[in-house]
Amino acid sequence: QVDLVESGGGSVQAGGSLRVSCAASGRASSSACIGWFRQAPDKEREGIATIYISQGKTFYADSVKGRFTISRQHAGNTVTVDLQMSSLKYEDTAMYYCAIRKLCSGLWSNPGSADAWGQGTQVTVSS
Repeated sequence: QVDLVESGGGSVQAGGSLRVSCAASGRASSSACIGWFRQAPDKEREGIATIYISQGKTFYADSVKGRFTISRQHAGNTVTVDLQMSSLKYEDTAMYYCAIRKLCSGLWSNPGSADAWGQGTQVTVSS
């Protein structure tokens, strides 16, 4: 069993930066990848960044490529995955979630097949 806890987020003006973090404890090291998703009001949840836990390979959606950076650190049985967001836009406003699963292939864009989800953290960008 893996537990995911998000932190960070908040409010910022357009053009600013924020970081959200996902602490994965339990058997996270045996899972293949962690993905960051976001869901804006009245929109579907979309995958925006994925990192392979072991190799550190990263993948990004076109909407965030060049502005967001996903990274991970290992500490004992906990893997922390950060999403550093810069040059934020109004349309980046959403609830941000992290998820983990064992089988991955490139960018994890479809929210299905997750083994676990975090509780979510709000990111609000004002124009």
